[in-house]
Amino acid sequence: MCGITGLFDTRGQRLPERERLHRMNESQHHRGPDEGDLHIEPGVGFGHRRLSVIDIATGQQPIFNDDKSVALVFNGEVYNYLELMDELRGHGYAFRTKSDSEAIVRAWEHWGEDCVHHLRGMFAFMIHDRRRDCLFMARDRLGVKPLHYAMTEDGWLLFGSELKSLMAHGGLRQEIDPRAVEAYFALGYVPDPWTIYRHAQKLAPGHRLLVKRGQPLGEPQRYWDVKFTLDAKIGEEEAAEELRRRLTESVKLRLKAEVPLGAFLSGGVDSSAVVAAMAQLDGQPVNTCSIGFDDPKFNETEFAQMVADRYRTNHRVETVSSDDFGLVDLLAHLYDEPYADSSAIPTYRVCELARKHVTVALSGDGGDESLGGYRRYKMHMMEERMRSAFPLALRKGVFGPLARLYPKADWAPRVFRAKTTFQAIARNSVDAYFNTMGLVRDPLRQALFSDAFKRDLQGWHASEVFHHHARRAETDDPLALIQYLDIHTYLPGDINTKVDRASMAHSLEVREPLMDHQLVEWTATLPSSLKLRGQEGKYIFKKALEPMLPHDVLYRPKMGFAVPLARWLRGPLRQQTRQALQRGALAQTGWFNPATIGRLLDQHESGAMDHAQPLWVLLMFDAFLRNAGLGVAPSRAAA
Repeated sequence: MCGITGLFDTRGQRLPERERLHRMNESQHHRGPDEGDLHIEPGVGFGHRRLSVIDIATGQQPIFNDDKSVALVFNGEVYNYLELMDELRGHGYAFRTKSDSEAIVRAWEHWGEDCVHHLRGMFAFMIHDRRRDCLFMARDRLGVKPLHYAMTEDGWLLFGSELKSLMAHGGLRQEIDPRAVEAYFALGYVPDPWTIYRHAQKLAPGHRLLVKRGQPLGEPQRYWDVKFTLDAKIGEEEAAEELRRRLTESVKLRLKAEVPLGAFLSGGVDSSAVVAAMAQLDGQPVNTCSIGFDDPKFNETEFAQMVADRYRTNHRVETVSSDDFGLVDLLAHLYDEPYADSSAIPTYRVCELARKHVTVALSGDGGDESLGGYRRYKMHMMEERMRSAFPLALRKGVFGPLARLYPKADWAPRVFRAKTTFQAIARNSVDAYFNTMGLVRDPLRQALFSDAFKRDLQGWHASEVFHHHARRAETDDPLALIQYLDIHTYLPGDINTKVDRASMAHSLEVREPLMDHQLVEWTATLPSSLKLRGQEGKYIFKKALEPMLPHDVLYRPKMGFAVPLARWLRGPLRQQTRQALQRGALAQTGWFNPATIGRLLDQHESGAMDHAQPLWVLLMFDAFLRNAGLGVAPSRAAA
């Protein structure tokens, strides 16, 4: 696990400045504290920070082929590298190391751009091929590992694991993209392929990009997508058995390491399943860790303890104060762009705890998306049944006005929020799901943004992100459609971003058995009735796990990794929030309506309304602006 960065001259053979490259590389020191190196030759420079996990003795990067005409920097793990090496030896290639990095180099030499199809794992990498005079970049299928890139005005292509490495170059304009701001306020993160900056991009998951010197920068190519065929002819018992087998195989692949290894254990179904599989594969006790909260409404440690006791793991628990809100500015630095998932705070803490004992931790991320586990899926399917009963024109004409007339009830459980339900029924499926996922929903965003900002948007709406992906989904199954949307938006943009930055802040590698692309492809063939049955999400997964986990772990209500935002913003964060939103960097941009912000603050502080989510989104945007040194109108800000 590492941090990669570098630059490529798209116009000629200029020699990169060593000091710039060093600055870019060291900005990501936390991603790889064990070793770091630079490679510079005419037209290209690579930087690498290494967290040593596999082939500690000889796995240094940048790594080269025999005549040094091919150079690679790589972040991640290719879990099938031993099998890949054997296959390539059959094609006549020899290996000097035992590292997955060299396996990628040889795969590039043999298959070229198609090398990505042979890699099973999480990865982001750059290859420079001097003979072909090109640069090649690729990102793993589910977007576990990040990769950012940007073109400077003088023709240098910059790239890096984190956006901060691009900004450390000093030649990139910090001009904020209004579409990224709109998307952030809608979703709480900036989705691929955008970044918050107009002139920088993320390479989207499952994409590759070939850059040829002297030619215009082309568009990335998609090399993988998940297809929800739902066509597996399989019975329930057979599906459960096959799911157990595939889970075990995916976990086994991720146990290769030359450093201490363990797992997160939250007490939820997914992390518990991973721990159970690890325990059955390894004769040694599994190292597990959990974060508890001193507020019982947010504490799941008793369920984690059930699994730890059953498998006799080396279990460690730390309790986090329910007032652990001091990470606001640190999070802004870690994420480099606005990011509003408040569960980043406990995620940061559990990574901090894990790193005290292990260098690699397995997680349960990705199970909800591919196996149908989110509570919102049940509500969406209920609404979908109502949508299917009436034509769209009638729904808009009847339920639209009802939604406008019905009082808002954020305080109530969602099933009792008729206004929200009426809004959902009045929309098509994609717009309804976009509304469900919204942190600051359309009417409030319209009131929140200034007229000047709306003009900058030129009518662009963040729901286009969902519609763009929906057009590629190739399914008319309503559950499969929203699973597909989550796999392409929420999973890489929110979940994977959160875990990558929080773990790498502590130089901790996190591996993801439930995001193995072969497992995801197989679950996409299962009928939706095996994923969501009645009110039971992850139906077949829970059935498969019944021999492995306690009933109370499998069938208890889902909690999530939440923090008490509403209380913070009425209590200990009250003055800080008001100061930031009314007199801080955010207030100076001219992009927000001061009257709307004042109303949100007043109503929340008085208890009249719960505006915790939009206020947190605003607060984290202000923290981003301060961290980036942007206190003027963002559209005019420059480095």
